Amino acid sequence: MFRLSAFLLVCICLCSCVWNGTESNPDFLALDDSEYPYAGLPRLVIETENFAQIQDKETKIPAKLQVYGENGPESEIMDLEIKGRGNSSFKMPKYGYKIKLSQKKGLLGMFDNRDWVLIANFRDKTHLKNHISSQLAEKLGDDYTTHSQFIELFINHEYLGLYQLSENVKTGRNRINIKDSDFLLEKTTSSSNKPYFMTKHNNLFEIKNPKIVTTSDINKVKNHLNNFEDLISSKACNLSQLKKWLDVKDFIRYYWIQELSKNLDGKFQRSIFITWEQDDVIKMGPVWDFDLGYGIGMVGVTTDPFSWEIRKTGWFKWLWKEKDFAVQATDFWKENHSKFTEIANSIDSTAATILSAVKNDNKRWPVLDTDENLYHETQYSNYAEAIDSLKSWIQQRINWIDNNLD
Repeated sequence: MFRLSAFLLVCICLCSCVWNGTESNPDFLALDDSEYPYAGLPRLVIETENFAQIQDKETKIPAKLQVYGENGPESEIMDLEIKGRGNSSFKMPKYGYKIKLSQKKGLLGMFDNRDWVLIANFRDKTHLKNHISSQLAEKLGDDYTTHSQFIELFINHEYLGLYQLSENVKTGRNRINIKDSDFLLEKTTSSSNKPYFMTKHNNLFEIKNPKIVTTSDINKVKNHLNNFEDLISSKACNLSQLKKWLDVKDFIRYYWIQELSKNLDGKFQRSIFITWEQDDVIKMGPVWDFDLGYGIGMVGVTTDPFSWEIRKTGWFKWLWKEKDFAVQATDFWKENHSKFTEIANSIDSTAATILSAVKNDNKRWPVLDTDENLYHETQYSNYAEAIDSLKSWIQQRINWIDNNLD
């Protein structure tokens, strides 16, 4: 490792992106992209302390990060901690990471924060399902949707592929803007080391906010959701009562994003976020985690674009029985029809921006043409075929919904 003069640094910028850093207080981190060349996206270069391996979701490893452009570094070096992340996705060969910067930074034009996630999208051969779902939520007017940018990731001199650098779901002024004493919950299927509770209808919720949770907090939110579930599951429930408990438009918007995609996690399984500001109504969102949506999930778990899926599960199986709620939900689909179709129409342009990075990623993780492991049901001869399959599925889904609303 050695310090390059400014002149030599410029020369290397013009010739290649094979970089070295200094042993102490480096001006830049090492990047060798000779095998995986620049693909038009930012590159995130991370080096862990002593090149320690990231092997679990609990151990926080000190590290440094730098953003590279086409010809060299485009940011200062940032200190951070990194660990693995994900539920089933952490068991995959290409998995996600959670990073916590030492200081708040607005990475790649996003709002300042310390907490970020790197989403691998290993199960999704298009790499677009999470992206288009957040896009749709934003177009439909959701209070908050996570912002993200596609990047290529290098950790400890190793190319790890195409990722999404994303805001994670948390409270904050530029994230989910609720008070410290209000509740952010995640509907999940297994308990963790965070506070949690089970409702009388066997729905398991993890408490994400408040940060410090008392027994009184748990009892308060548990009783509130028990009373809510008692109401919506009763035959006497009506829309005027519902409006005192939930944001009807918000629930309907959330429902259609999950129903359009037939998201398997959206069947009131996991990654379902809910907020309750005390003395106010319950809201759903932000939407999150769509790698098991849009028809292709995992081996043995695929869904065709036909039939209702989400309305038969969770809270929605009760809400759809309320006639006026069903009418408003149907009207919402019709009134926002162009926004659903616009998402399908935007896929080509988004795919074009990541095409070169997809080629790099498939060289590192050659999965496009495989259907022989737990995570991939369908094989494609090339990326264009995967994109066409996604567009076709969405269009068939929209057509089926149009013809079966009443």
